Amino acid sequence: MHAWPASDVPALPGKGRDLEIHDTATQGTITLAPGPVARIYVCGITPYDATHIGHAATYNAFDLVQRVWLDTKRQVHYVQNVTDVDDPLLERALRDGQDWTELAERETALFREDMTALRMLPPQHYIGAVEAIPGIVPLVERLRDAGAAYELEGDVYFSVESDPHFGGVSHLDAEAMRLLSAERGGDPDRPGKKNPLDPMLWMGAREGEPSWDGGSLGRGRPGWHIECVAIALDHLGMGFDIQGGGSDLAFPHHEMGASHAQALTGEFPMAKAYVHAGMVALHGEKMSKSKGNLVFVSALRRAGVDPAAIRLALLSHHYRADWEWTDAVLAEAVARLERWRAAVSRPDGLPADALVEEVRAALAKDLDAPAALAAVDRWVELQLADGGDDEAAPGLVSRTVDALLGVAL
Repeated sequence: MHAWPASDVPALPGKGRDLEIHDTATQGTITLAPGPVARIYVCGITPYDATHIGHAATYNAFDLVQRVWLDTKRQVHYVQNVTDVDDPLLERALRDGQDWTELAERETALFREDMTALRMLPPQHYIGAVEAIPGIVPLVERLRDAGAAYELEGDVYFSVESDPHFGGVSHLDAEAMRLLSAERGGDPDRPGKKNPLDPMLWMGAREGEPSWDGGSLGRGRPGWHIECVAIALDHLGMGFDIQGGGSDLAFPHHEMGASHAQALTGEFPMAKAYVHAGMVALHGEKMSKSKGNLVFVSALRRAGVDPAAIRLALLSHHYRADWEWTDAVLAEAVARLERWRAAVSRPDGLPADALVEEVRAALAKDLDAPAALAAVDRWVELQLADGGDDEAAPGLVSRTVDALLGVAL
């Protein structure tokens, strides 16, 4: 599966700072100092309705991570999946009378278009669950053969008790885990499971649903968590720098994925940091496909909204915060974009070397994009009021906003 085209990232003078980031697993801020190549895995969409503002906010956060690392003169090895076969996708296709593969392909194509318009840097590896199946089957077989998984009526489940570190990502108690498991695709009440929290690794073939050759597992399809584990281990290996996604993935998805990988390899941890973006609400409720309260990036673009304004609206909220999308949020972003473009359109201006370092410092401190925007706002206000005689300043500000915030002026 191919990703989307990359926009150019301007080189800035000097060098950026190492990233301090909030780690869900340690429940605190840690400083990441990767080697020459920083490694990040971000969980992708289930393509039955893409791309809403909640998605965009999440991918914007991890786009900032890439930009901070690139500014430190590192390379970035970024991997993202597409869950192109799963119950919600099949249910939507059945509801709408569509072929599930056509639905997945159409929505994935729309997602690529939205990511391109928003100038999100693409992953080096963009992998669908279906194409990953040949690599998933051997991992499930290994877990089963090692006693970390068991069969139940043609399905294969992972035993959470096989990983001594289980629970160390989300830090939830058993009852909270059980409730979230039922809410987020698990089946804690299924009779015969060794532990209600045990997640499915391989679902045996169901009548009327797609299935693939699973070798000794029989025909079926993979569970949700093992999909990302197989892709991450194949392309990044253990101990990569960041496992990222929305805060609703901390449990069960990232918790289970970590345990799968740790049981498979005997190594700990799967990722050095588990980083989670906040949720975006509309009309007081979390924006979600199940509730249908969605604002789509593509719809905003069709209505003539500049993608740079959409991106500024996302950047105006800290990535870990839960916030609400409103017309006022968008209007403020549109006005900010107009001010910034007016300021950098002048032939000269106020010196901007200090601004570059302010933006770097803000983003290096747990991706504080609102502080970065405020720094640019201060320069813009003075530039529009008094200006200056530094001919290089407007271009430097424009390149800084482009390189570090992904906004083209």
